[in-house]
Amino acid sequence: MPTVRTDDGVGLYYEEAGSGTPMVFVHEYAGDHRSWEMQMRFFSRRYRCITFGARGYPPSDVPTDPEKYSQDRATDDIAAVISGLGLGQAHVVGLSMGGFATLHLGLRHPQLARSLVAAGVGYGAAPGKTAQFHAETDAAIARIRAEGMDRFGLTYSRGPTRLVFEEKDPRGYAEFQQQLREHNTEGSALTMNGVQRRRPNLFDLKDGFARMTVPTLVIAGDEDDPTLEASIYLKRTISSSALLVMPKCGHTMNLEDPDAFNRAVLDFVTQVDGGTWRNRIPASLAGGIIAAAEK
Repeated sequence: MPTVRTDDGVGLYYEEAGSGTPMVFVHEYAGDHRSWEMQMRFFSRRYRCITFGARGYPPSDVPTDPEKYSQDRATDDIAAVISGLGLGQAHVVGLSMGGFATLHLGLRHPQLARSLVAAGVGYGAAPGKTAQFHAETDAAIARIRAEGMDRFGLTYSRGPTRLVFEEKDPRGYAEFQQQLREHNTEGSALTMNGVQRRRPNLFDLKDGFARMTVPTLVIAGDEDDPTLEASIYLKRTISSSALLVMPKCGHTMNLEDPDAFNRAVLDFVTQVDGGTWRNRIPASLAGGIIAAAEK
């Protein structure tokens, strides 16, 4: 079984396909390494693609120590995959929990990233939402332990930002839901507490994002309400970023609208590799509405 070993001894299962410039996919809380299958098939025609399971998601190891789960650990696990496979610099594509870790990679290990795609990021980050997010994650952790993921997955998969997925693609949604229900109960509870609940608020990282220079594409679904405000904030703060809002799309955008998602990411990384991705023009941030500031 292909495995990368982290610096704290956790084995991370991975799969790869294709050759060329490396591209690493980082899954969301409700997903796993299988969640990127449509991206693996598309991008492996042009790139060396790697998808891996986060710690707590078999076939990756499931540490039982709660301190083995954190935002920093999740970020360092991406770095371990890139370094362990000798990828040099990689395009890194993350969704939700994986998108948070992808952004933190840009803050802490920018030398490993050719580019970053942060999709569906922002849950709990909007001003005034922290207490609600903590209360909901605490309730979810209790239910995971009480019910197990096979049962709780039926509830979690029907969050408000996933209903549009079920509406537009019942077959794809059913596969997503079944894979979620197969997740390890203990690993899911520990991840929810250590990575999700305890992660730093994006709005508290403004200074770091303002210094970040890695080319970044932020993607949000227009029906993924908890991410919209954070996505606009990221666009305004990261000078090397662009923002794409996908219409009639919820949280699981790479599965809901894989063709649109893939084409957007392909266009982005093509510009990065071609050297034509540019930072935002400073004068466009001067605050004027009609006229740009005089030089």
